Amino acid sequence: MQAAVITDLALPPVYREHADPVVTDENEMLVDVLAAGLHHLTRSRANGSHYSSSGVLPMVPGMDGVVRDASGRLRYVVLDDSAFGTFADRTVIDARRSVVLPDDVDPARIAAAMNPGMSSWVALRRRIAFEKGQRVLVLGATGNSGRLAVQIARLFGASQVIAAGRDRTRLQELRALGADEVITFDEVGKAADVDVVLDYLWGDVTAGLMVPMLRSRADRSAPLTWIQIGSMAGPDAAVPAAALRQARLQIVGSGIGSVPARDILAELPALAAAVTDGSLQVQARAVPLAEVAGHWEATTGERVVFVP
Repeated sequence: MQAAVITDLALPPVYREHADPVVTDENEMLVDVLAAGLHHLTRSRANGSHYSSSGVLPMVPGMDGVVRDASGRLRYVVLDDSAFGTFADRTVIDARRSVVLPDDVDPARIAAAMNPGMSSWVALRRRIAFEKGQRVLVLGATGNSGRLAVQIARLFGASQVIAAGRDRTRLQELRALGADEVITFDEVGKAADVDVVLDYLWGDVTAGLMVPMLRSRADRSAPLTWIQIGSMAGPDAAVPAAALRQARLQIVGSGIGSVPARDILAELPALAAAVTDGSLQVQARAVPLAEVAGHWEATTGERVVFVP
């Protein structure tokens, strides 16, 4: 069969012949891959920079995707960090880490949306007790995950959704997706009184925004939950001690490890339904897997989905 294979953590994968995966456990099944998204997590696992990466080589990347099992059913699957992923004609999955999908879904849309959508969906469902009527700020709202976070916060009943980013043109597009207000980072004072921050940036951006935002709050004793989801602006943020004392601030992380796998899996059917019924708008671009090397560093607004 054909697969994208990584033999050097510093290089993109190479499309080539690869041995078929082998089922070794009663809970496993051999499946045909229909579509697999190219996510930031996929790349960081593949280059060894993500905390969940095993770094085992050779490696077939791809941590999730839409597959067809031997009985013909479509499934969305999330793989553990194994050396054999979804960027291949076939892969082996643990059926317990998959959900059955309706027959009429668009595999590319599901593959494009589930990973980035899961980040905010799981954060609001499983990391905090989010309530309808709360106000939400999305930091890094112009990326794929951020765009879906704006929509998901609105879907969950947020009374106000504020989208923050650098690209003013792409920010304006978010109004049609549910953002009540769009701001650049130097306007963060306008979002000072939100209840929840979904942070896809971290790094120096968050470090520079947090204290001014806290000082601008009308009531510093009102709870503010800052959910650290992504680190597109850097892995480290210098948070002053005063930030934790001068306001009722709680910082939590949401990701692999902080949320049990069973809780993530429990949310997948509802997220897939929201993608399928059009509640969430998705930007997906199907690309032949044979072209994986040329699209490995793709940074377009559309989520690249590899199709074997």
